[in-house]
Amino acid sequence: MTGSRSQDVGYAVGASKPRRATCERSRSLPSNLRYLRLDVHAETIAVAVAEPSGEVRSLGVIPNRPETVAQLIRKLGSREHLRACYEAGPCGYVLYWQLTKLGVACDVVAPTLVPTKPGDRVKTDRRDAENLARCHRAGDLTPVWVPDVAHEALRDLVRAREAAKQDQLRARHRLGKFDRLEQALDTAITAAPGALRSIIAALRCLRGIRQLTAATLVSEVGPLSRFTHPRQLMGYSGTVPATRICAGSWSKPPGPTAARPNAPRRCARASAGNRTRSRPSPGRRSTASVRGIAVSSGAGNQRPM
Repeated sequence: MTGSRSQDVGYAVGASKPRRATCERSRSLPSNLRYLRLDVHAETIAVAVAEPSGEVRSLGVIPNRPETVAQLIRKLGSREHLRACYEAGPCGYVLYWQLTKLGVACDVVAPTLVPTKPGDRVKTDRRDAENLARCHRAGDLTPVWVPDVAHEALRDLVRAREAAKQDQLRARHRLGKFDRLEQALDTAITAAPGALRSIIAALRCLRGIRQLTAATLVSEVGPLSRFTHPRQLMGYSGTVPATRICAGSWSKPPGPTAARPNAPRRCARASAGNRTRSRPSPGRRSTASVRGIAVSSGAGNQRPM
C-alpha cells in the first residue's frame, strides 16, 4: 500500500521535499535579521524591508543621494542585523560601496535569476522591492561578483575601447558603401534620359551647384516647369523656413520641415560653399554676373543655394 501510494502521489511527495528543505533552511537562519531591498534608479530608490516577524513592508521612495541613504541606514537601527541587496544594473556599484563603507552587508544580485511568478504581469518599483525582500530572506537570490573601484575603472576603459573599435569597423563598412554609391550615382546620371541630363547640365551652370546638388534637386523636386511661381517651388522643396505666429508670438522651427529635406540641405551646402569660395567686392560685379543672379532668382534658386 505504501508503494502504491507513493506511485499515485509521487509528484506531491517530490514537491514536498523542497518545502521541507526551505523550512529547515529558514529555521537555521538567524531570526533577528532585517532584509533591506533597494530598487535603484538614477534619481530615486524604492525601499522595502522584510522584518524578523515575517512582515514585508514598503518604506517608500527616497532620492538616490549619499546623505539620504546614510540617513535611511541610521533609521533602521543596528547595522549588524541588517542585510541589504539590489539588482545589478546601469547604476553600477556605487551604492554597494557606500553601504559596505557604512558597515552594512550588501549583495548585488543577478536580475535574470530572480524568481518570478508566471502569471504576475504587474511590475512596479514598490512590488519589486517587496518581492526581492522576500526572496532575499528566503535565500533564493544569486549574488554577482562586485569589483573594486580600480577594477571597474579598468573594465570601463576596456569596454569603451571595444565599443570604439566596433564603431570604427562600422564606419569603414559605411565608407566602402559610400564609395560604391558615388560610382553608382555617376553611372546612373550618365545613363539617365536625355531630358534629365539636360536639366542637370543646366542647373550646373548656376553658381555653387555641382553634379550632386543638381541631381538631388532633379530627383527630389521633379520637373521645374510644373511650378507657376518660384514661391511654389520654394514651399514644395522646403527651402523657405517655416514661421509660426500665434497670439502675437513668433517662432521659427529649427531646420527644414519639409517631407523631402535633402533638397534644402543640398542647397544650403551649395550656398555656404559659394560664399566661402568667392566674395566679389562691392561695385565690381560684371553685367553678366548680375544678369545670372537675376535669372537664378527668377527661377527661385538663388536664395537657397
